[in-house]
Formats: sequence, C-alpha cells, structure tokens
Amino acid sequence: MSIMTLKNVAIGYHHTAIIDDINLSLPKKRITCLLGANGCGKTTLMKTLLGLLPAIQGEILLNSQPISALKQRDIAKVIAYVPQAHDTPFTFAVLDMVIMGLTPHISLFSVPKEAEKTLAHQQLERLNIPHLAPRLYSTLSGGEKQLVLIARALIQKPLLLIMDEPAASLDFGNQIRLLEQIEKLKSHGMTILMSTHHPQHAAAIADDVILLDRQHKARQGLSKSMLTLTNLAALYHVDEQSIQAHFQLPSIFSN
Repeated sequence: MSIMTLKNVAIGYHHTAIIDDINLSLPKKRITCLLGANGCGKTTLMKTLLGLLPAIQGEILLNSQPISALKQRDIAKVIAYVPQAHDTPFTFAVLDMVIMGLTPHISLFSVPKEAEKTLAHQQLERLNIPHLAPRLYSTLSGGEKQLVLIARALIQKPLLLIMDEPAASLDFGNQIRLLEQIEKLKSHGMTILMSTHHPQHAAAIADDVILLDRQHKARQGLSKSMLTLTNLAALYHVDEQSIQAHFQLPSIFSN
C-alpha cells in the first residue's frame, strides 16, 4: 500500500514543465530517498507533493484522494515538511517555533497551553536539543535551526514526513543522530521521503530510492538496485572511477 501515488505527473512553474511523465509511489512505513543533481527539480517535486504548487498535468493521490481536491489544512494534517534551514524576519523562541507545528490541529490564534508546551519539549528532548528551548531561533547555528525545524514537523505527528536535504547543515555526529532518528520514525509507522546529496545516507537507511533528472525523468526502485556506480555516475555527470577514488565506497556502491 502507498500513502501517495503520482500518475503521469508533470511538475514546473507557470505552466512550463521541468520534468513530465512522473510515475511514482511512496510505500507506507518505508523510507524513500530522493537523489538528483542541483537544479534537477527535487524541491519543485516536493512542493508539488505538498500541494504548494499545482501539478501541470497528471494526478497525485494522497491516501487515494486527489490532492488537488484537498484543503491545505487537511494536507498538513497528514504531511509534515522539513525545509532546509532558513532565516525568518520574525524573532521567535525555539519552543514557540516548535509549537507552530501544531497549527493544523489547533486554532491559529489560540494561546499555547501546558499540554502543547509539553509536546514541544518532548520533541526537543527526542532530538537531544532541550537546552535550545528558550533560545531565539535567529541566534542558532544552521545545524541547530535544522534540528528545530525537524522538531516542528514531528510535533504534527504526520503520517508522511517530507524532508528537503535535512542533513545539509549538520555536522558528522548530528548527521548520524538524524539518520538514527529517521529510522526510529519508520519503526513507529511513519512514511518518510527525504531528498539528499549524500548517496551514503541513502545507502544507510533507504528502503527505496528515486533518481530524478531531466533526461531520464524519475526512476524508482529498491535501494540496492538503484545505488549503483553506473546510476550515480550518470546522475551527477561524473565517471565511476572518480566516485571510487574520492569516496572509497566500493563496498557500498557496486554494479
């Protein structure tokens, strides 16, 4: 069973397609990693899955319902999104940033109660950053901001978590902790779609992999069959020998 299915979908802006004929599915309770070179359309695809951008053609089903027929608030009750770490013109405490993840479930203008604050603290504890609760979001490092955005998504208790390069700003230790957390979320029944520039991360945790590029469009398959030297070399326009020489990963990526 899949939580989301794409049928002959074209994505892009202003009625101009970047990639068309996309046929994919996100199997329930599995981790799917999305790989592709810069500018290939990964973020555009994610925004389309979130209902923030309309598909130029084709159909996207969320739990068997056309996403185009759903209100944004209803989509947000099922899907949580973790963007890349960003700055905000407003100054919020970290705890308040996390509580904002409850917006789909509570009134926009309601005052957070102790129950909501407790939930926010639990998510910060889960990510080993409870000490950040009173800090201003704008004063955090890029990696700390990323972890706060993840906590904000997790408090929604989504069925599907979409993450746009969540490890981009994290140091090595936090990358490992993030991957471990993602695996725990899967074990608790969550479905995860994560874009990444690290094939090593996909090899470590992904059940399924989507390779996205404008020439070959979208290809999906099991992690082991997709993460080959041949596929990665073609995807990133480098030769196989360079991948082996610089990353020394022949035990992970093989033909």
